[in-house]
Amino acid sequence: MQNLKQYIHTIHHQFIGDQSASDLGSTLANCINLSNLTLDLRENYIGDEGASDLGSAFANCINLSNLTIELSKNQIGDEGASGLDSALANCINLSNLTLNLGHNQIGDKGELGLGSALANCIYLSNLTLQLYGNQIGDEGASGLGSALANCFNLSNLTLNLHGNQIGGTGASRLGSAFANCINLSNLTLDLRWNKIGNEGASGLCSGLAKCINLSNLTLDLCCNQIGASGASGLSSALAKCINLSNLTLELNCNQIGATGASGLGSALANCINLSNLTLDLGENQIDATGASGLSSALANCINLSNLTLDLGQHQFTCFGFKNQIGDEGASGLGSALANCINLSNLTLNLYDNQIGATGASGLGSALANCKNISNLTLKLDGNQIGDEGASGLGSALANCINLSNLTLQLRGNQIGAIGASGLGSALANCINLSNFTLDLRKNQIGDEGASGLGSALANCINLSNLTLDLQQKEFICFGL
Repeated sequence: MQNLKQYIHTIHHQFIGDQSASDLGSTLANCINLSNLTLDLRENYIGDEGASDLGSAFANCINLSNLTIELSKNQIGDEGASGLDSALANCINLSNLTLNLGHNQIGDKGELGLGSALANCIYLSNLTLQLYGNQIGDEGASGLGSALANCFNLSNLTLNLHGNQIGGTGASRLGSAFANCINLSNLTLDLRWNKIGNEGASGLCSGLAKCINLSNLTLDLCCNQIGASGASGLSSALAKCINLSNLTLELNCNQIGATGASGLGSALANCINLSNLTLDLGENQIDATGASGLSSALANCINLSNLTLDLGQHQFTCFGFKNQIGDEGASGLGSALANCINLSNLTLNLYDNQIGATGASGLGSALANCKNISNLTLKLDGNQIGDEGASGLGSALANCINLSNLTLQLRGNQIGAIGASGLGSALANCINLSNFTLDLRKNQIGDEGASGLGSALANCINLSNLTLDLQQKEFICFGL
């Protein structure tokens, strides 16, 4: 096998343990000319001994340039991770590395070993590290950051550390590493379910501010105890990333409030090259003031073509953190979006935000100015828009003449027969609709509303796909 150049081995979920992993390692040790290696050993019973022996094989594979190792859901601890990583230190010619050690038992010591190994891989341009669901704390995150600082040729980095024990210090030091990665153009960083707080968010992002070549950024800081000051630090950093064209920012289930939302919006206003934006601020104690501040900024993002904005309640509830933007916030949001004249795809989640008829109508009227929208998803479940709001929303959407795909979620909104009929009559003017999903569960539209809605939709002659949900109750109620 000495002349083997490429090796792909998949034996995931086969109940192999340390001995089998060691045997595999012994075999690979003879493949000294390997340049491409993919190993899929996830969901087995490999522990420290097997991982270390497997790693020893890589020490001989000095010509490796592309390496993918999948070891998630095994029983590897610090010792195994260190053994695996020390071997990687010899693979100095690596340019592409994907390493998945998610859901093992790795702590700070094991992470420090990984960091030391990566420090030698100075030619890495593409790196994916999956370390989710371990026990990595500040020390481990700091060590990883120090190592990444040496990988100055990195252009694409995916780092998944969600569900560990990283605090403010670890996140800040990790962020400092990015300051040296000046060639980064694509970064995905997942720190969900840690405890980085305001200090960590600010420190992390101060490093990101120096990555001036970033064009694609995905940052997930969900459930991290971040408040207004942390959001402010994040905002300052984003304001300097002027070359961003694609941004996904997940901040749901924190406590950034109105001040944080407004500051974040002001920062995004500087990202004038943004064409694709996904912003999840669900469950953040944002009120009408915060929504308006955020909205005003979005009005400056005139190049936006794809926008997903989530201000709604999520399935996992963060008690006391829900948003309440109300009518004022919804109307202001709509007015701002009306300035995004290049929008073609819009997803807006305002679930459970105390929005009434005025807010729904105002939102709709504004969207009517977005003439180029072809794909629209509007989630207004759990509000109180009623008949007036449903009719007003429909009338406004009737002006979106280019709509081809529409999803309307209006579950639990006190809509009766008049509202359902009015909504249907208005949508009949959307002659280009080909795909339509309408969710009116838990309203009170009755026979009259259903008939009126159906008659109106019959005029949508170009409809090819229709999904209509009129469920009254989740359970059978005798006598209805």
